[in-house]
Amino acid sequence: MGSVDLSVQVGSLTLANPVLTASGTFGYGIEFCDYFNVADLGGISTKGLSLEPRDGNPPPRICETSAGMLNAIGLANVGVEAFCRDKLPQLRERGITVVVNVFATSVEDFEKLAVRLDRETGIAALELNVSCPNVDHGGIEFGRDPAAAARVTAAVVAVTKLPVWVKMSPEAPDLRAVARACQNAGAQALSAINTVRGLAIDADTWRPRLANRTGGLSGPALKPIALRIVWELSHYVDIPIVGIGGIASGRDAVEFLLAGATAVQVGTASFADPLAAKHVCDELSAYCAERGITPRDLVGQLKG
Repeated sequence: MGSVDLSVQVGSLTLANPVLTASGTFGYGIEFCDYFNVADLGGISTKGLSLEPRDGNPPPRICETSAGMLNAIGLANVGVEAFCRDKLPQLRERGITVVVNVFATSVEDFEKLAVRLDRETGIAALELNVSCPNVDHGGIEFGRDPAAAARVTAAVVAVTKLPVWVKMSPEAPDLRAVARACQNAGAQALSAINTVRGLAIDADTWRPRLANRTGGLSGPALKPIALRIVWELSHYVDIPIVGIGGIASGRDAVEFLLAGATAVQVGTASFADPLAAKHVCDELSAYCAERGITPRDLVGQLKG
């Protein structure tokens, strides 16, 4: 990664560098350990976890679009107990910084997830999915309403010693109000943004290309929207923002930092290239080394 000090501070958490992977695009992290040393990243955000295992939506669940992809996985996951038993020990042994993404359909279940994960070692932070657009009861109600988002955030903060991040929905009617509510409720960071709901249609069959009909749009098409939201939120809240949306290169990461993000998450790019997050980190390091700066010098420095 070079000699540049890439470290950043996200709330109470110090990351070795600002490049993480996004939930739902990197499995549980273990799957990528054969490709590169995942511990070299700033961290990973795990596949979203629920109290009980979920099978998710019927296939087809993913389709390519002209500038990204649509997914309607339906939050399929092994459940929190299997994660703690089978996945977390492997991540811990490898020294990977683990942000655990969780979702639930009630405040009480969010609390139960936080209490369970708080008993484990090797977890750096919790990321609350209050914004997933792929299922009817994956938390979207919380992410659309400032009061509901605040209730979830406050409830989790009250039962865990772990830092709490909240993942923002770009479809909230007033996202700034949601962000401010989460900050006031004790969130240490905001992840922005989740996918935008979209629809793909097969002109030959006249049918949706996803069994779920709609899905979450991610990839390059999302990047200008994500940059705008990160820039707006950075002027409205005082806690760090982790930028997400179409990041596939070091220069993409630089743009998000300039817009106001403290760190970034690489998502869809990992589907095309398992080494995408590593490349982003290496390229960001080279960018900073060439200019004699650190990632911290870039945060919020958009001109004009």
